[in-house]
Amino acid sequence: MGCVLGRPGSPGSVVSSRIESNRKEVNNVSVTKTETIQTTSVVVAASASTSEEVRNDEAVVKNHKEENGTKERKPRGERRRSSKPDPRRSNPPKNLLGEQVAAGWPPWLSEVCGEALNGWLPRKADSFEKIEKIGSGTYSNVYKARDSLTGSIVALKKVRCEVLERESLKFMAREILILRRLDHPNVIKLEGLVTSRMSNSLYLVFRYMHHDLAGLAASPDITFTEQQVKCYMKQLLSGLEHCHNRGVLHRDIKGSNLLIDDGGVLRIGDFGLATFYDATKRQRMTNRVVTLWYRAPELLHGVEEYNVGIDLWSAGCILAELLSGRPIMPGRNEVEQLHRIYKLCGSPSEEYWRKIRLPSHQRHAHHKPLPQFKRKVREVFKDFSPQALSLLDTLLAIDPSERQTASDALMSDVSFYLQ
Repeated sequence: MGCVLGRPGSPGSVVSSRIESNRKEVNNVSVTKTETIQTTSVVVAASASTSEEVRNDEAVVKNHKEENGTKERKPRGERRRSSKPDPRRSNPPKNLLGEQVAAGWPPWLSEVCGEALNGWLPRKADSFEKIEKIGSGTYSNVYKARDSLTGSIVALKKVRCEVLERESLKFMAREILILRRLDHPNVIKLEGLVTSRMSNSLYLVFRYMHHDLAGLAASPDITFTEQQVKCYMKQLLSGLEHCHNRGVLHRDIKGSNLLIDDGGVLRIGDFGLATFYDATKRQRMTNRVVTLWYRAPELLHGVEEYNVGIDLWSAGCILAELLSGRPIMPGRNEVEQLHRIYKLCGSPSEEYWRKIRLPSHQRHAHHKPLPQFKRKVREVFKDFSPQALSLLDTLLAIDPSERQTASDALMSDVSFYLQ
């Protein structure tokens, strides 16, 4: 399902919003034929066969020792340390490392990101032809490219990997694991991984998306109808529902991370700040997440135990922004952002302060703002339809428990607004 945009003027007059003004042409790289998967498979199979023979020999020796009444004792440290593979820690079994290196993965990458790479074969960088740079961030650059094997247009997210910084590699491994866990029409799909022999870089391959929601909203030639807003919000909440049901918090929902293709299909992208989440367990997480304008109040208050409510707050900000045509709370710093939240959504209640779990160093801080503000969501956005206002009022609740879940929003009394 996609949302068809209504654009005044000729269709050719609107430049793709994904292209930034400071783009530079990138030299095309030469295209060479990639090694056949069959050859790689033989190498992996041979490696696996050899490993099996070694394990069989070790089993014979172990049985012989047991017959003689002797048993091998593990060192004290090893007895306490679990060797069970853990996707969160990215500590693959030892035999997996050798198999992945034989398959073509760089040893430095397989050692830290083994679980994330398991079952995949790397593509070569020279099997893609870069067309242009379409975005950049603190840790990555994004290119529009052509896949020389299929001829399709893709997006390549180039992540610069510091080999000596294992922590940064673990964050990258987590993003790959999360992307591989998700499979939904409204969530961007990771289609492959590319390694480069010339540098310690890794490319993530995605379907090319022509626009993002922030770029479309900023275009003077585009005005969203309420029907289009309904369509985008339904897709956003459907994608969030899938993420949350799969135990993933996105933690950076904003317009520039909501990608749109020419058919109007919305896909949630950029899972660089995402994390795994278990609603049945208490879990401490960093509160330094989510772009400021879309950051939930509990994060600004300093909580380290939070839930799906932070993504739903961001979705509420998106809804109001699309209907009003502007960001609704553009704070310049955290203090101003909280002040804007209080003025629109009201000051937190005493019950709120009793319910949230603050870190020990912040428990006795004076959080009550002066003066006390009354909630004005319905007053400020009185021109919205009653259905849109009801949904917005739920998503922008100060208390995260009152925001409910994405499933609730799709199934509740306000769900007919999203039809």
